[in-house]
This record gives sequence, structure tokens and C-alpha cells, in this order.
Amino acid sequence: MIKIKLGIPKGSLQEQTCELFGKAGFSIYPSSRSYFPSVDDPQIQAVLVRAQDMSRYVEEGVLDCGITGEDWILENNSKVLRLSDLLYAKRTLNPVRWVVAVREDSKFKSINQLKGKRVATELVRCTERFFKSKKIDIKVEFSWGATEVKVKSGLVDAIVELTETGQSLRANGLKELETVCQSVTKFIANRDSYKNKQKKKKIDDILLLLKGALEARGKVGLKLNIKQKDLDKAISFLPALKKPTISSLSLKGWVACEVILEEKEVRRVIPLLKENGAQGIIEYPLNKLIY
Repeated sequence: MIKIKLGIPKGSLQEQTCELFGKAGFSIYPSSRSYFPSVDDPQIQAVLVRAQDMSRYVEEGVLDCGITGEDWILENNSKVLRLSDLLYAKRTLNPVRWVVAVREDSKFKSINQLKGKRVATELVRCTERFFKSKKIDIKVEFSWGATEVKVKSGLVDAIVELTETGQSLRANGLKELETVCQSVTKFIANRDSYKNKQKKKKIDDILLLLKGALEARGKVGLKLNIKQKDLDKAISFLPALKKPTISSLSLKGWVACEVILEEKEVRRVIPLLKENGAQGIIEYPLNKLIY
């Protein structure tokens, strides 16, 4: 039996990743005392790995596939297969940015003024490449956490830090000068593993279910019965992802209608359906939506 070594990002994405796998049909049970969570699929061996290291282990073949950010793939210059964006952003997280930031009261107004200055970051290689592309010579030093403190205390002149909305930077008295790169969550695979027919099939199946779970977030299904003569009017205000599924009922002149829509639309749509003669209206949750 083929077995896939799957990297689960340890840290900020761990809980959401395990939740996503749960919606996809895979129960992952992490343990605080082990880096090897149990999975209710005998073909999957899960390993907790820092997102920063994930692409390197996948590239080397220690892992067959895994989940990490595009930023760490670029930082490690990894030659992994980027199979898909796992857009946690669609329902949970926004794409994140690495930005050059300085103190709010700093004299620096643009990155050009940082020539010869000291910049602290965890994303060292990407930062070096960015400033080199701008032909700005700086001194980059690695910083492991608490990067904002270094610039606020004057230990460095600027930082390159991760932000989603910029709110945390502003709360720390910092201002953005420029974006170094953007990042979204990626599902990646080892090139040799993906050439293996059995492993490829399993990896593709996992990815299909994960994407289905992501697509289903924030959406619900709606079933209802309505008279044929009232159907066109009802359809006109149904915000369907596709055309509604219509089927005949045994009761003459009546049809059953089924549609998928954003959950936030339900409170507007159900009263309208009822006003226009719909009966037997049922709302149900979705775990997966696969086109």
C-alpha cells in the first residue's frame, strides 16, 4: 500500500489546516508531545513541520507533499511543484505581504533613503534580492521574532515584516514604505513523488477534497418546492452559483428546486421565496463543493 508523507505547517496555520482537512474528510489529531499527528487514513503519514522549512523538506524528498506559504518557497529558492493555491484567503485569511517598515517618526520617506542602512528580517534572501533589484545597497540581518522592537529601539533602521492589513504595524508606531512580496498558502509536492503514478493519484485526491472544502466555506444549499408558474420569478432573485437544479414533483404543476448560494444571502432570499409561493424550504450546510 502506498503511503504519502504529508507536511502539516506547525504554528499559525496548524489549526486552520487541520480544520480544513477535517472538512475534506480527513481527521488529523495533533499531539503536543509528538511531531507525528495521527490521521484516519492509512495512506497518509502526517508530520508537523515549520512553514519556513516545509519547501526544503518537500524538495529533498523527506516529504512527498505539504502546505506552506509562497514566501518561504521563494526564500528557500525551492524547486518544488506548486500544485495549487489553497486560498485560505477566500474564507479565513487574506493574502499576506512582507513590507519594508520604519518608525512613524522616522526621517525615511522612501526605500532609496535606506542605502547603507541596517534592515532586520526573517525573510533574508528575499529581502536581499528585493533591494538588489532596486540597486540599493543595505545590510540585512536575520531576526528571529520581535522584529518591530528592533526598529522601535533603534537597533536597526528598518525591518521587513509580515503583515495582513498593516494594522499591527501602525499599532506599533511603524509605517510602511514598500511591499517586498505577497504570499498565499500553497499545496506543494516533490517532483519525483509526483512522477510516481500511485503517489500522484493519492496527492491529487487529497488536493481535490481540500479545494472542495475551501469552495464550500460560507456557502449553503437550499431546497424548495414551488408551482411551475411561479418558478421563473423565483429564479430571478436566486443568486445561484450555477443554474438551479429543477425536477418535477408527483403533484401536478409543482417542481422541486435546489440551489447553492452564499450563506449571507439566505436571510434575504427565504422571505422572498415564501412570499412567492415556495413551500418546504430547507437550508443545509455544505462540507465540500466540487465543480
